[in-house]
Amino acid sequence: MNSSKYQVIVVGAGISGLRCATLLQKAGLSVKVLEANHQVGGRLRNHKFNNGDKVDIGGQWVGPGQNRMYALIDELKAKTYPLYNRGKNILRHKGRLKTYVGVIPRLPVWHLIQVGWLLWRFDSLVKTIDCAAPYENKHAEKWDGMTLQSWINKNSVSETARKVFALGVSAVFTVEAKEISLLHALFYAKSGLSLDNLISVDGGAQQDRVHEGTAGLCETMALGLGDALELNAVVERVSYQSNEVEVKIRNQEEILKSDRIIFAIAPNQLQRLQFDPPMPLAKDQMWQHMPAGSCIKCVAQYEVPFWRELGLSGQSVCLDEDILINVSFDNSQKGKTSGLLMGFIEGKKAREWSVKSDADRKQAVLASFAAFFGPQALNAIDYVDQDWSKESYIRGCYAANFTPGAWTEFGVNLRTPIGPIHFAGTETANQWYGYMEGGLEAAERAVNEVIKSLGFY
Repeated sequence: MNSSKYQVIVVGAGISGLRCATLLQKAGLSVKVLEANHQVGGRLRNHKFNNGDKVDIGGQWVGPGQNRMYALIDELKAKTYPLYNRGKNILRHKGRLKTYVGVIPRLPVWHLIQVGWLLWRFDSLVKTIDCAAPYENKHAEKWDGMTLQSWINKNSVSETARKVFALGVSAVFTVEAKEISLLHALFYAKSGLSLDNLISVDGGAQQDRVHEGTAGLCETMALGLGDALELNAVVERVSYQSNEVEVKIRNQEEILKSDRIIFAIAPNQLQRLQFDPPMPLAKDQMWQHMPAGSCIKCVAQYEVPFWRELGLSGQSVCLDEDILINVSFDNSQKGKTSGLLMGFIEGKKAREWSVKSDADRKQAVLASFAAFFGPQALNAIDYVDQDWSKESYIRGCYAANFTPGAWTEFGVNLRTPIGPIHFAGTETANQWYGYMEGGLEAAERAVNEVIKSLGFY
């Protein structure tokens, strides 16, 4: 067979893989980027409505503390604008609507005290976590051996408070609280500074958006790579020795060779690859204990953001099981006249609604918006939803989550290279795990590992 040789191959053209390739090229190394999909971006993607307006249907927010993201936005000459956060938010509970301002919904005093206690207690534990090695915490075995749901139940006697907290968990992790360990939840929150920061808008992780969408950042980086990027390149087999890698791509006779390889794809995709020799058992089983979250992102377009005229922010929280959308946001683009309402279907609900028809899902989503903002919300002029579990080379969002017991059993292997094989992607980040910022941090670490291993410094 014919073969081509590169110093480094990067697998995955999401924001982390593209950043890896860009930094490697700047260091003067020959690079090949392989992307299984027909487009770059990974879990970042734009959708164009019939009127030409664009919207993010993947990751979209940046906030304070995400310094790499803001630096990249400046480097690529993109601009940010704040998420609309004026007016009153809505809480729907037991079929009744209440308005409130701030992060925490307005509840009876007893339940509000319980919610505050849960948040305070959780973030007090978060402060004890070392994100580089959460498994070394003196309470790691205990916290990793219990689910987040069991901790919630133990620390609150208010069912309403437990629902509010669990709703925040679902919004952040896209899983049910019973599916992840307390240790993982604490690590994830610490990597994003605190749980309060992860659920906040102003001054928090949802503060800003990127003009023309975050996928545009990936498209710009891809242009800079030129012929080094290959789309529709599905990696099937990776053979490796101490200082050489051979890559077989589906439906191609040519074998690609490199001195090093960086995988910037999610754990569930790494499991689908054939490695020769096989990955060490601990690495492979770690990936098996890191399933992706379940999320369907839904956006309805209206002639105008009519809710603003009612003094509403577009943000809502729902504790009622009969409503599909639990949280919503005003996702309207700055400089556009149309209004966008965005909501998430997450965790168990996402798995249930993934198998339903597009028409049924759209009807249920619009009915949810109408339950918050009135019958005018039924009159969307356009609509899109993105079920990330159905994407062949992604199969879930936002990120992978460690199941109970996995951090203490396998966590030490998370970022460890295997011979000439290195790992990037947001699931290998110390800071901002699960976020675009985490993908950039992981890219810098992996590139530094490769450059050092090749003797460039």
